[in-house]
Amino acid sequence: MKDPAEGPRWLIHAQDEFSDADMLRRMGRFYLALFHYQQAADKALKAYLLSVVGSTEVLKIHSVQSLVQVASEVSMDFSELGGAKKLDIYYIPTRYPSGLPGNVPSRFYTDPEEANEAAGLAKAVLEMVQEKVAGGDPPGRDDEPPGNPQGL
Repeated sequence: MKDPAEGPRWLIHAQDEFSDADMLRRMGRFYLALFHYQQAADKALKAYLLSVVGSTEVLKIHSVQSLVQVASEVSMDFSELGGAKKLDIYYIPTRYPSGLPGNVPSRFYTDPEEANEAAGLAKAVLEMVQEKVAGGDPPGRDDEPPGNPQGL
């Protein structure tokens, strides 16, 4: 059963996570900022899919690339976000030393430009989802009701 409040709840959390990531970026805590930008994009895409498809199966997906692909099956506009797949590289190695053999995430991720790029990618995802969810954009291609992408 589709809960109309679930998507907006996820979007609020995605927005908050993006704000926190921005604060961490400004503090020079790039490894944490990178992870939270990935999470903000992930949660925003889940917000969209929960809003239009309603299936909680999307909650099992932890890849921005995969979520963009599923969202693109509902609205072709999401295919513009293909570059956001780069955020997936920050899901594991920014959090665990074992994800960076011989390195430590807090010492490895020191490039402010890398964090700025990740911020831009996450922001593009959030803006599109906000437009689609809050803007009342019809969910689906060619004015058809959304189907069940990838069996969700």
